[in-house]
Amino acid sequence: MALDLDPIAEGVVRTNGRGSEEFDIVATYKKLLATDPDLTMPVAAIEALVLLLSHSSTTTISETMDLLNSATTHLKHSIPNPISLSAGTDLFLRYLVTTLNGTRGLGFIPGGVTGDFQAIRHHLVSNGRLFVKRAKESRTTIGGYAQNFIRDESVVLTNGGSRVVGAVLRAAAEARSNSVRFKVIYVQSSTSTSNDIEGDETIRSLRELGVPVAVIPDAAVAYSLGKVSMVLVGAEGVVENGGIISRMGTYQVGLLAKSASKPFLVVVESHKFVRLYPLGQYDLPVEQKILDFTTESPSTSTTIIAAPVPGFKRDDSTDTPAIKERSGYFEESPAPKKTTASNPAQSGSDRMLANTGPLAVDYTPPNLITALITESGVHTPSAVSEELIKLWY
Repeated sequence: MALDLDPIAEGVVRTNGRGSEEFDIVATYKKLLATDPDLTMPVAAIEALVLLLSHSSTTTISETMDLLNSATTHLKHSIPNPISLSAGTDLFLRYLVTTLNGTRGLGFIPGGVTGDFQAIRHHLVSNGRLFVKRAKESRTTIGGYAQNFIRDESVVLTNGGSRVVGAVLRAAAEARSNSVRFKVIYVQSSTSTSNDIEGDETIRSLRELGVPVAVIPDAAVAYSLGKVSMVLVGAEGVVENGGIISRMGTYQVGLLAKSASKPFLVVVESHKFVRLYPLGQYDLPVEQKILDFTTESPSTSTTIIAAPVPGFKRDDSTDTPAIKERSGYFEESPAPKKTTASNPAQSGSDRMLANTGPLAVDYTPPNLITALITESGVHTPSAVSEELIKLWY
């Protein structure tokens, strides 16, 4: 299948190890994200690797794995926050290794050049596509499990525009289509991000299904918790100790929910289970400059004004986002403005926007989480290590 893609030099990898063919893995990944609004970063990355595998002309297992590892490295370096992408690609590569270990029946001799490697590649591509299919279906399965936690007359607080959270709430609304009896409080961030654009879509679809939705600023979370029955959030990654890495602000929601004795549930696909063990907020594998200490005075105002996310445009006439391309997933944060004679200093808002960017995340420890709901069922945070062992070994 030919893809109409613009070349990106740092994302081009050789598909046969000899340099005669090239495949732009980064542009393929971006193309997949742009053409399918429901596609998550890890699934898009895995689909791009499957396409690379189908286009490759490698002749040995060693060449094939080197090719895939090289492409994965390019992808991880192409975006500012590769946590969820890394979780998916690492698990996929492990899945392929397991698949290769089971190919003896195809007549291939590991380590040699005999046998029909075309059959091996076909087997890998088929299994790769099966992996992608199951990953896409996981959201529906999670919705089936999680909707049972949403009871009559309950009030659900959520944030972040998670697609899984949206799928769960829509599934619960459709299951109760004859009598909608739950409400949603959606926490809107003080700065507009791609997650908030997706959250707007969730809000619109829920209201169309008859679910009452209240939108509040993040400063009103504590005030609203007295009305809340449960907190439901998504995650970019689930770490080894059962904690989660998610959009900035999730940690403080978890702290408030814990203090108010409200259930804090996380809905997340198992391909976002990542082999990380952060010790705290400042131990994440993402470079973030949230705290910006300075002696400069703001030149204008300290009011935080949301920066537009590249590729997104809000239609004020209908209050519904018009999405041109989901480039917010792979664009770098706006570069800070340099201090010059004509620009004596950045305003406080400009400085904050330059440092946090659209993909700022924080870490929510496992002691704040009531349960994690995946396509394999409902788990306590302490069971995450066991699930990782099942996935990897």
